[in-house]
Amino acid sequence: MLDGKRILLIIAGGIAAYKSLELIRRLRERGASVRAILTHAGAQFVTPLSVSSLTGDKVYQDLFSLTDEAEMGHIQLSRDADLLVVAPATADLIAKMAHGRADDLASTALLATDKPVLIAPAMNVRMWLHGATQRNVKQLTADGVAVVGPNDGDMACGEFGPGRMAEPAEIVAAIEAHFAGNAGVLAGVKALVTAGPTHEPIDPVRYIANRSSGKQGYAIAAALSALGADTTLVSGPTALASPTRVKLVRVETAHEMFAACEAALPVDVAVCAAAVADWRVDHAANQKIKKTGTGLPSLSLIENPDILHALSSRKTARPGLVVGFAAETENVVAHAQAKRAKKGCDWIVANDVSPATGVMGGDRNTVHLITAASAEAWPQLAKSEVAARLAQRIAAHLKVDAV
Repeated sequence: MLDGKRILLIIAGGIAAYKSLELIRRLRERGASVRAILTHAGAQFVTPLSVSSLTGDKVYQDLFSLTDEAEMGHIQLSRDADLLVVAPATADLIAKMAHGRADDLASTALLATDKPVLIAPAMNVRMWLHGATQRNVKQLTADGVAVVGPNDGDMACGEFGPGRMAEPAEIVAAIEAHFAGNAGVLAGVKALVTAGPTHEPIDPVRYIANRSSGKQGYAIAAALSALGADTTLVSGPTALASPTRVKLVRVETAHEMFAACEAALPVDVAVCAAAVADWRVDHAANQKIKKTGTGLPSLSLIENPDILHALSSRKTARPGLVVGFAAETENVVAHAQAKRAKKGCDWIVANDVSPATGVMGGDRNTVHLITAASAEAWPQLAKSEVAARLAQRIAAHLKVDAV
């Protein structure tokens, strides 16, 4: 919880500014007080009235306000807060911060502060990947500024890639981790997460795979890391950027994923979110299989290693909590309960991945948390929110076990 914590939220100009309203609501629900600086560009996307209504305080906009600046308002704003949060942090404001510019209220408050700063970048993918932005972010992290996100996803401009602002739940988790002593509630906990599909070769140019995007697993790794866990993410082939402060191990096949998981042990918690291919070709061809006109090639399939079962049934170095995933197209809860019993894991996160749901490759998910005692239905949430909620449940579970 954030009881009594004072947050100065700086809202810069970008379409992601609408998420700042939800962020304010979530922070105040947790007991924090929020003051807001709204840049002139930010006011093109959210209104001062909407921000003020949610903060319960006036909104600060003008560096040269005679009323506010009579008492050196930009200094007082930056000093009264326990934490400054910039969400969204645009490429322009990040550049100002990195170079020490102070030509408006937001940048002046940031330069005048002696308090910690957390930014949530949000911009077009090309702007985020540009060398100048990457240099600026590197400079800010070297200066001690914390960064949450950005996430991969569809852009308002129609492009896809890293640049979407972290979801409010992720930003709140990062704020809570900061106030837990920068180490977070999972400080000292080692976590292993698997994500994405695996590619099982048929020949040098063909493989067996599935439609998993890896988004849910990456979000879980990011959420655990935000709470302070020392997190290793073993990822099959995806187009996703590595989450902040997460050790990323990229693999192709189920055998490689299994070996990487074994190498990561011992861990306190393992979350197996990867959609590992159940089968592989017995003998993959060394050369491309050609069409001969004499019939179809015969492929002999054998089972891949069952990573979830292997981790759950270890005699030594078994993770204290093993969480599996069940992607089902029918009878979701019943199939997940049966899978939990068969695999021997502690929890199963079950979801409906039938084509109509749009879960595979999408940004939202509807899951059930299956334990030995219950089947808990969660509402439809952004995958980042599912991840944040799961990370909090993991933290609560491990805390109980430690008592």
